[in-house]
Amino acid sequence: MQEHDVIILGTGLKECILSGMMSVGGKKVLHIDRNLYYGGESASISPLEELYKKFQVPGPPNSMGHGRDWNVDLIPKLLLANGELVKMLLYTGVTRYLDFKVVEDSFVYQAGRVHKVPSTEAEALASDLMGMFDKRRFRKLLHFVLNFEDRSPRTHQDMDPRHISTRELFHHFDIGPDVIEFTGHALALHQNDEYLDQPYLQTVNRIRLYAESLARFSHSPYLYPIYGLGELPQGFARLSAEYGGTYMLNREVQEIVMENGKVAGVKSEGQVFHCKQLICDPSYVPNRVQRVRRVIRVICLLDHPIKTTHEAHSCQIIIPQTQLNRKSDVYVCMVSYAHNVSAEGKYVAMVSTTVETDNPEKEVKPGLELLEPILQKFVSIDDLFVPSDDGRLSQVFVSKSYDAATHFETECEDIKDMYHRLTGSEFNFNSLQTE
Repeated sequence: MQEHDVIILGTGLKECILSGMMSVGGKKVLHIDRNLYYGGESASISPLEELYKKFQVPGPPNSMGHGRDWNVDLIPKLLLANGELVKMLLYTGVTRYLDFKVVEDSFVYQAGRVHKVPSTEAEALASDLMGMFDKRRFRKLLHFVLNFEDRSPRTHQDMDPRHISTRELFHHFDIGPDVIEFTGHALALHQNDEYLDQPYLQTVNRIRLYAESLARFSHSPYLYPIYGLGELPQGFARLSAEYGGTYMLNREVQEIVMENGKVAGVKSEGQVFHCKQLICDPSYVPNRVQRVRRVIRVICLLDHPIKTTHEAHSCQIIIPQTQLNRKSDVYVCMVSYAHNVSAEGKYVAMVSTTVETDNPEKEVKPGLELLEPILQKFVSIDDLFVPSDDGRLSQVFVSKSYDAATHFETECEDIKDMYHRLTGSEFNFNSLQTE
């Protein structure tokens, strides 16, 4: 009989990060995945032939180069240079297994055109996103944000960050709708406009995070791993193995064994492995999750950079919801051979959004039009699940599905929340520090 403190099902990024944390914390961890590869629904697919096979598309043609040169993310996201995920990588030492490259530029779509998100004061002054008077007001807002300290009321300008809404904050600085749009969606990275009527503290913190991430590399706040996001779960898996974690790939799970309403173990290929706690992605426990939304993602293979992005080899374009009369943003994200994820001269772009209608492909059309001509596209429409309960009674802790955004901040919030429910302790980066 095999006893473990924690069994983890699925090797998605969240599951592998929690596996690493639990192992570093001295827990005996067993990690099982039905797939042959790491990453779960957020895997990087290689060679290219496997991607065509997965989406049941004939090919690829010879013009795509060597299949082994491709590593295509099923759910591409970028890392904010000063964001939570980078801190997790640094504190755990997982960075020693990975190499990163800065994503060249960030853009926002406004009035039918793609505009560079200003990354310096000089760029802000030259930007055609704002008129002359708007620039002055925007600079005052930015000055307020960068000097803001939650525990220092004198920096709040008589506006309580927990009671004054973001809408009221923008009104205080006389910020117009166009500037509000790119500030809220391209800097604070909100996915919709619900934030406007919420306390402004979160928005200020998000803009600060963007500014701090930008300060690290001067022209872009985003990083992306060489060879694709599939390197991230593998890095945390290596960390877990260093601290005694055991991994079993290509193993089916027949049953989650419960006793008196609590998890007692997992039955896999006739063998029962006992545990006190279980962590898994939604696909392993369909009876413990509920569908809240759907997400459409379209992977596009290109032989050219995106027009109007100054020939960038990597970039992000955010199309704010109001530009398309929608409730949520459309995201365009592109990486290329510069990141070793495609053959020489080829690019991988992704268009994604939260589904709002019965015709999801029409919803992403404005993003796809920015990429034309497209060599090949692969469409997926996925349910977005959340756990039905917090897992404390059953000790079965289920991660949320990945959202449509092209950054990891919401995923990191889920990891920290799960960690708190698993351990009873607040997430503390110092507890992650390895020798």
